[in-house]
Amino acid sequence: MKLELINPPEDAFVDGRIIRSLQANLFAVLRDILFVYGQIHNTVRFPNLDLESSVHITNLVFSILRNARALHVGEAPNMIVCWGGHSINENEYLYARRVGTQLGLRELNICTGCGPGAMEAPMKGAAVGHAQQRYKDSRFIGMTEPSIIAAEPPNPLVNELIIMPDIEKRLEAFVRIAHGIIIFPGGVGTAEELLYLLGILMHPDNKAQVLPLILTGPKESADYFRVLDEFITHTLGESARRHYRIIIDDPAEVARQMKKAMPLVKESRRETDDAYSFNWSIRISPDLQMPFDPTHENMANLKLSPDQPVEVLAADLRRAFSGIVAGNVKEVGIQAIEQYGPYKLHGDPEMMRRMDDLLQGFVAQHRMKLPGGTAYIPCYEIIA
Repeated sequence: MKLELINPPEDAFVDGRIIRSLQANLFAVLRDILFVYGQIHNTVRFPNLDLESSVHITNLVFSILRNARALHVGEAPNMIVCWGGHSINENEYLYARRVGTQLGLRELNICTGCGPGAMEAPMKGAAVGHAQQRYKDSRFIGMTEPSIIAAEPPNPLVNELIIMPDIEKRLEAFVRIAHGIIIFPGGVGTAEELLYLLGILMHPDNKAQVLPLILTGPKESADYFRVLDEFITHTLGESARRHYRIIIDDPAEVARQMKKAMPLVKESRRETDDAYSFNWSIRISPDLQMPFDPTHENMANLKLSPDQPVEVLAADLRRAFSGIVAGNVKEVGIQAIEQYGPYKLHGDPEMMRRMDDLLQGFVAQHRMKLPGGTAYIPCYEIIA
């Protein structure tokens, strides 16, 4: 098979030959978008594939990762997933890079969303750490989706690009491939990812899971994590705190804690007869696997009140944040806001007040930026 490139940028070539990483990325697009699309729609080969079945969705996520050769059998746990904002400030970028260097010095590999900002910085740092340790098996996995890869190219450090069909399958792939997760500062999208993860970790079936989660940033980001931590404890309860740890301005300690947790992850997988490369045993409820369409009706119907299991509440809060992200930056959401006005969110008065405080805090910290640098106008109304 040959690909014809129409009007490719000059800097994609060196002396007339395409840069190898770009060639590999083009192959990944071919492999994941065309091949996987064909697999999903091949009713002869997969006559019973049901994308509303939790088991089938997980099997599909596994198949895509296996087809991308991302699941290395027999390798001891060492894959750290890093989440955070793509437009973080310079301080936060340099901090994430320092954390990456410390992870690299401990021979840990990195998986991110493949874009710029907090997705690039840990990889850049880890590359230096790996070089200092003469570590030859560097893995920098970039996990993205079609709607993002079209607008946000992979950063130059990514050496394994994987394109998942949608955001829900992408998040599931992150969780199942991870041996530890680090969250750097970000905006509403990062809060959405944290709520997604807490919705999983707080599920009763996952109480024995070993998946270290650290929230970290420079001292200038302490306010961001304080506001987020207060919101989580007031909405999901104090018990949510046991699933994560906040470390401020200490890259070495973050990496030490992750390295220290790897034997525990390994032992946990051995005890449950689970694979090191793919966490089959972690339970992800169908609520978190099904794509959420942030229409005005769906947003108004979200049940944002404490009289339900915490893992269900976390899933609904995650949907609310997902809708706000769509209303801020996604074309479909922006058009819906223009046509029907702001989303109306209903729920428990105290919880709604907390949510409003959190979002206003993001605005005050300039974390609710819009394309083109325009002033932020809320795309939602909170109705207690």
